[in-house]
Amino acid sequence: MRIAPIFAGLTALPATLGATMTAALADQPRDWQIGLQAAVTPTMERINSFHNMLLYIIVAISLFVLALMVYAMVRFRKSANPTPSKTTHNTLVEVLWTVIPIVILVTIAVPSFRLLFFADRAANPEMTIKAIGHQWYWSYEYPDHGDITFDAIMVPDSDIKAGQVRLLTTDNAVVVPIDTDVRLLTTSVDVIHSFAMPAFGVKLDANPGKVNETWFRVTKAGTYYGQCSELCGVNHGFMPIMIRAVPKAEFTRWVAEAKTAFGTPAKSADRQVATAN
Repeated sequence: MRIAPIFAGLTALPATLGATMTAALADQPRDWQIGLQAAVTPTMERINSFHNMLLYIIVAISLFVLALMVYAMVRFRKSANPTPSKTTHNTLVEVLWTVIPIVILVTIAVPSFRLLFFADRAANPEMTIKAIGHQWYWSYEYPDHGDITFDAIMVPDSDIKAGQVRLLTTDNAVVVPIDTDVRLLTTSVDVIHSFAMPAFGVKLDANPGKVNETWFRVTKAGTYYGQCSELCGVNHGFMPIMIRAVPKAEFTRWVAEAKTAFGTPAKSADRQVATAN
């Protein structure tokens, strides 16, 4: 009689561990991590699904080609075929090796185009954030919330505190409300940068003299990390992105505090201000 509860507990254990690992992997990459970071936006969920579909297709193609190679090496080896075939054409084979790849490419293209259009922009965004790339830090603007503007500079190793992530923590975090369609605009004041947030499924270039647009909708509260993903100079690896997703009520409180803390637009990366908690 005791076996059933034990079995039920063991059955639930993988699901519990999976949920715990999903929550842990959402905010940042981990050592020995396999696969993409856990999705916290609808776009990233679709990217994960598309990635998994491609994985199945790639594995199937690889196994099929391997089987053909093994068959050809065994069936048509010299000892088994002392007199090789003189065949140069086979209409059926030529039609198949033309049609089958076309079908595979169409199968990949249709969901790929759907994903591209879905990730392009939100139809009716609820708020806008503008990310501006500099050598080598990001600055942010909240045009819908009283022109809040601030710089976000990487915290150096000497100032890292317990719980902060080395090379990914910034002095000021971008704060966004969860369950909100956020329009993201990117641009640059010097060279090409790239705003990349893996858990969001966002990777958008920031070009000088041009404004690019995408969107995201965070479904889980937490702190998420990204980096510039375009080689932009000697300190390219030291301009991280740190976004804190909070409930809407907490975001409203942060906006009120940020209007005081960031009331005057930041003019240079030298300006250091405390992050509003």
